[in-house]
Amino acid sequence: MADFDFAAAVRWARFAPRATLARRRDADLPFLDAAQVAGSALLLDTCVSIDRLQGRAPAAVVRAITTRPVNHATVAIQELMRTVGVLNPDDPRTVAAVSAIGRQIDAMRPHRVFAADVLGRAALLSGILCRLQGYAADGRLRALQDCVLFLLAQKLGLTVLTRNIADFDGLLHLISAGRVLLYRTA
Repeated sequence: MADFDFAAAVRWARFAPRATLARRRDADLPFLDAAQVAGSALLLDTCVSIDRLQGRAPAAVVRAITTRPVNHATVAIQELMRTVGVLNPDDPRTVAAVSAIGRQIDAMRPHRVFAADVLGRAALLSGILCRLQGYAADGRLRALQDCVLFLLAQKLGLTVLTRNIADFDGLLHLISAGRVLLYRTA
């Protein structure tokens, strides 16, 4: 793979500690305070968007994100879109929650979002699949990865080859235009 160097990634990961990390004292950590409103550009974690939507963001956070350049990772869009997919359509609160999430995502400037299209839609599809199939926590990441593969293949005009019959059957139920070839092992 041209854009990913497996050996370099493995070498890089060798620095990882072998023991459990101890939680440091708050005083030893870089917490945002009112004096740090101005500064370098920010990349927002999903929890920032959630805290803003729920009115729980501290004043220093609100000032920082309205003062500094703000960027968004596709991970945040994925997590927000997965929430949309998981929400129960019959719950009366769902319409308001989906609308608020939509406004949040629509407010993200395209030049400040990094690689969102396939990953965002895959997260949404994954949330729907998890809700419909009742996946437990261990199946949710697998479903997300399957959805990324499925939608990426669709975008690039490719066909997914897999023996994961159950999950891809579910995806084909949701998006019949997808191209998948299934197989079983002997």
